[in-house]
Amino acid sequence: MAAFEENSEWQAVCGVVPGIKVDKGIVDLADIDGETTTQGLDGLAQRCQQYYNAGAQFAKWRAMLNNIGPTEPSPLAILENENGLARYAIICQDNGLVPILELEILVDGPNDIKKCAAVMEIVLFDAVYKALSDHHVLLEGTLLKPNMVTPRSKAPKTTPQEIAKYTVQALQRMIPPVVPGVMFLLGGQNEEEATLNLNAMNELDTKKPWPLSFSFGRALQANTWKTWAGKKENIPTAQAALLARCKANSEVVLGKYAGDAAKGVDTDELLHVANYKY
Repeated sequence: MAAFEENSEWQAVCGVVPGIKVDKGIVDLADIDGETTTQGLDGLAQRCQQYYNAGAQFAKWRAMLNNIGPTEPSPLAILENENGLARYAIICQDNGLVPILELEILVDGPNDIKKCAAVMEIVLFDAVYKALSDHHVLLEGTLLKPNMVTPRSKAPKTTPQEIAKYTVQALQRMIPPVVPGVMFLLGGQNEEEATLNLNAMNELDTKKPWPLSFSFGRALQANTWKTWAGKKENIPTAQAALLARCKANSEVVLGKYAGDAAKGVDTDELLHVANYKY
């Protein structure tokens, strides 16, 4: 919190809007093999008040579903995660913060893109937005941060156009048009895959009432960190790599990325981590 207060003048000059991750991590659901929920609701209202007073304007909470199978994700796992997400959202709004709703279905496993799309639709429609409605969350004051609909890690890969088709289709069917924006997470893709897939979505000539943008961490930083390698002499090259990737992802929001950021740059390293928790 001290960092928010100390840097408030710099943030105002640079147009930076500060936010903070408020959940306390992923934990296993008792007696349910491999399924999880997110902890951190206890004391959240008081923490949000402190963060808001210190200068934060948004918050993030990660809900994670990590199994797709004949009976997974289970009704209990969906209920626990999405009610937690909704409770977090209304607590944030009650205390002046915009909640970012991070919903990730992990890509571990053999399922194809059609199965992943079906699960995403079930989770988004039957769980997330119902729970948000039940808890009286103002949808106009939220941002959604989901994974893209992609084949899982052990399934055959597909094209950016197919990923765009199934992802946008799921959003069209399930996301209310009043939601101000959808900001995709990486979901285990490499930097260039994530960029090309998002570009393909914005190229689609179809109804998209919400901006489709990005909220990447590793997909902006992986090659930058690798290029830098902790060496002072590599700083200019690393800065150039970060600028190129940021520019590429700003272009995809308009559907105008030409693929030039990848030329001569190692951006195809797999960033998937099995059962990824943080």
